[in-house]
Amino acid sequence: MKISASIYSDKKRSLQEVIKDLVEHQVDLLHVDCNDDVNVFKDIERIREWCNIPIDLHIITEKPSTYFDLLRKTPVEYVTFQYESLKDQLTIPEGISGKIGLAVTTHTEIDVFDAYKHFDFILIMATVPGQSGGVFDTYNFQKIRQFRKRYPNKSIHVDGGVNGEVSFILRNMGVSSSVSGSYLFNAPSIGHALMNLTKREIESGFSIADFMTPLEECPVVIEGELSLLKILETIETGQVGFSMVVNTTGKLTGIVSSADIRKGLLKKGGSSLLLEVEDTINRNPKVIEEEKTVLELLQYVKKTSFPLMYLPVVDKGFRAVGMVQFVHLIKAEI
Repeated sequence: MKISASIYSDKKRSLQEVIKDLVEHQVDLLHVDCNDDVNVFKDIERIREWCNIPIDLHIITEKPSTYFDLLRKTPVEYVTFQYESLKDQLTIPEGISGKIGLAVTTHTEIDVFDAYKHFDFILIMATVPGQSGGVFDTYNFQKIRQFRKRYPNKSIHVDGGVNGEVSFILRNMGVSSSVSGSYLFNAPSIGHALMNLTKREIESGFSIADFMTPLEECPVVIEGELSLLKILETIETGQVGFSMVVNTTGKLTGIVSSADIRKGLLKKGGSSLLLEVEDTINRNPKVIEEEKTVLELLQYVKKTSFPLMYLPVVDKGFRAVGMVQFVHLIKAEI
């Protein structure tokens, strides 16, 4: 996941000093907030003289057309327009390069992106736009999941309240870029903050229940409906490589993965005719409780003797409540 440094969050130093520091620490992107101020482009021109780090421009305006000629004259790598400020449907004219995004606040549903499917990414504002130092609203974890499911080929950027623990969760959810401002510049050093934002292990106050995929979005088979065909269909449609098995009270009684089916076939000499449903079920799967923190999750994964790609999540009564998976975390680190 790329870290986009919000350059105006440092109120103590000159812009040139800030940029020099960010260059030395090899930050990925420079986030430039434009609250309907064309003078921001003068700063962008100066930044272009100082470095070649990609510009991540966020424009909040009722009249996007004011900025079209400026974007042609001074192109940026990423430009995002704030949805809530728009008075009319936004149409990007020809001649504007870079990736185009739509920014939405926490209370705006991701459905609005339907009208902008041709855009490259969404920017989810997890705190109040323009308010530095805000706290990440956990409702945005749900929005990220919803957007990922509806637009699997679009990128997700997040701005607001991103500290070390939130950064880990966002990487795990497949977020492409996160904006960091006050957290980055209020740390003992930018290097110290960047280490916290990118390191693999981080203390966390969030519980797994805050960001897991809820049960209604997970592949599940009920014990009384078990059949090889049902299991295969559930794994195929679930697209995560496994299915949970629960009884009528919701208690987790096992999981079936593609690997479990392969092992079952091998035990039967490769004959699908001899394969029974029970041959495919892992009745003692690795699981994690919903109230565990990110740090506890990482510690648990490290203690496991084999690689984990996913984990069923259960409550104290061992009822299935969701899952966490790690495929997005792997992608985010590339």
